[in-house]
Amino acid sequence: MRYAFIRSEEGNYPVASMCRWARVSRSGYHAFRTRKPSTRARRRADLAAIVRFSFDESDETYGYRRVHADLVRWGFQVDDETIRSIMRELDLVPCQPRPWRPVTTIPGHAGDTPDLVRRDFTATEPGVKLVGDITYIPTWEGWLYLATVLDCFSKKVVGYAMAEHMRTSLVTDALDMAAKNGHVRPGITLMHTDRGTQYTSDEYARHAQKLGITRSVGRTGICYDNAWAESFNGTLKNERVHRTEYPTREHARFDITRYVELRYNTRRLHSTLGYRTPNEVEEAWHAANIAA
Repeated sequence: MRYAFIRSEEGNYPVASMCRWARVSRSGYHAFRTRKPSTRARRRADLAAIVRFSFDESDETYGYRRVHADLVRWGFQVDDETIRSIMRELDLVPCQPRPWRPVTTIPGHAGDTPDLVRRDFTATEPGVKLVGDITYIPTWEGWLYLATVLDCFSKKVVGYAMAEHMRTSLVTDALDMAAKNGHVRPGITLMHTDRGTQYTSDEYARHAQKLGITRSVGRTGICYDNAWAESFNGTLKNERVHRTEYPTREHARFDITRYVELRYNTRRLHSTLGYRTPNEVEEAWHAANIAA
């Protein structure tokens, strides 16, 4: 510890004086300087470089658990507390969420549409249970609204649409994309949303019926009834939107599309999926069922 301190202060004070103050010999300090790093020190330095690479590749969004999962996937045998310690030493702190957001849900009348999900956002196969929501994206030109459709099985964004309005066509366009991508199974698929006016409109009901989708809605004002869709919105804002300035809506549209397609679905590890990506989970299911 004394030798390390002296080395850190070289150039600020004479070495001879610091050795005298620390009550160590100059020969001992010079032996310390020329000594090769131990095997343990070299391994930790190598791990530190890989940890930094994982953190940078995540766009500074991964905490120590996801960084640890990355290293395990790459074949490194290391415990998560070591990763946590290294990240503290390197001062690698993932981006943090912001607490405030404006309301984009205007309550509508859902009639007798029931809540068929009851906060169970799991599914045993793709295309069985979908969730949807609308969120806002601030740009210098004004708001850009994003409607998403997520599959509860793989947590994948299977449909999305963006526009400068919140009309019902925004959510039906997102639903059409999910159907085009093969995530709507007529007579089987359940689509769960909040009670926003777009999702409770006659236009949306007719569209869902045409696609063979059964509708489900949560209770008014209870965000937990649509928690998974809300969770995605929070992740998008935290990892991308709040860290970016969008001069135009087109800039935001391009950036969000890139995040969904090139990061969230393909590279981001999900703890609820055993630290796999949505695409990996979906591909594994298809491979197993095609083989069967």
